Amino acid sequence: MIKANDPNRKSWIEVSKDSDFPIQNIPFGVFKKTNNSICVGTRIGDFAIDLNPLNELNYFDGIDLDATIFAQETLNAFLKLNKTTWRAVRDRIAEIFDANTTMDEAHKALIISAITEVEMVMPVQVGDYTDFYSSRQHAHNVGCMFRDPDNALLPNWLHIPVGYHGRASSIVLSGTDIHRPKGQQLPLGADVPVFGPCKLMDFELEMAFVTGQGKEMGDTISTSEADDYIFGMCIFNDWSARDIQKWEYVPLGPFLGKSFGSSISPWIVTLDALKPFRVEGEKQEPQILPYLEFEGNKNIDIKLEVQITSDSFESHTVSKSNYKYMYWNMTQQLAHHTVNGCNINAGDMMASGTISGNTPEAYGSMLELSWKGTKPMTMPDGTERKFIQDNDSVIMKAHCQASNYRVGFGEVRTKILPAKK
Repeated sequence: MIKANDPNRKSWIEVSKDSDFPIQNIPFGVFKKTNNSICVGTRIGDFAIDLNPLNELNYFDGIDLDATIFAQETLNAFLKLNKTTWRAVRDRIAEIFDANTTMDEAHKALIISAITEVEMVMPVQVGDYTDFYSSRQHAHNVGCMFRDPDNALLPNWLHIPVGYHGRASSIVLSGTDIHRPKGQQLPLGADVPVFGPCKLMDFELEMAFVTGQGKEMGDTISTSEADDYIFGMCIFNDWSARDIQKWEYVPLGPFLGKSFGSSISPWIVTLDALKPFRVEGEKQEPQILPYLEFEGNKNIDIKLEVQITSDSFESHTVSKSNYKYMYWNMTQQLAHHTVNGCNINAGDMMASGTISGNTPEAYGSMLELSWKGTKPMTMPDGTERKFIQDNDSVIMKAHCQASNYRVGFGEVRTKILPAKK
């Protein structure tokens, strides 16, 4: 049993019952203090904890850490370490902030800040980003809309975790506004494209995992090894310009319809924190190839919610889904990604693909929720949404629920601004 996961552990930091960040979570992130210093840290309840002074004050004695490991502007240096060290640090943090321990008041002043007094910044420098397409219901829905419903899944889909290499430079943090992209579109019934702002702006409800340092180029990571190379997860909104995407994706797949922006939540929740919420996934048929076979429960019961808000109405829930619906799991995705010898590096990010459940209210995109615009959704102010409008904000939330606590990710919130002239 991972020590930090003790379900009965309490902290001397007060934590509300519905907090995403009890002592059983201990996520990792990066924030800016009021003095503008950048801090690698964690969070318990409504308090941000600076790990660098903890290290300087010898709270991590006995753990093999460099003196400057937390004096960084990203988590990348920490991610280059290994699972044993990640776990030891998380367990030690749980011990330090356990209700049965105490901390010197002078130390508290150096280490702890109210979450309202810090500004979250990008937790990792993302070197490479891969987006998978691993929700069977989502792939089926898209296939029904754009191809033959009787053959909605392409022949390869049940044999490999389909993915593509995306644009890492445009992954931004929650709270960063995104302008509506411009590009080529082919109007219905037209023979030649037009250029202009995207008319079919969409979100995609996803989760992403962040990797540690992988093996040498040419080596592979098996499904049995994969968890040792996955540090943790965050919420991922893979923004999509559907009309630009539809015109450009043949024959090489997504490009400008995706690369203008993706949004992530600020805290990376470790695989260890998520271990109690592992569940069995869908049976995979037909038989998969041996390198994709795995043992144990690899899906995770993460409850997901998408809300839309605007200047004229408060947050309105449009989707409730769950990460457990994934057909291809993280270990399979990473094993497939490296099976050709492709190397991964600390801070690489791999997104799940849109997560859609088996009922309409659990679909993970406006494309599906409005069924390609044929079933508009009514908002609280009486307006309708087929896709996302200018000045709409999309909010995604995620958490795992135990009997007496929850492990959550916070939220990713993004406002869509009009296209730049």
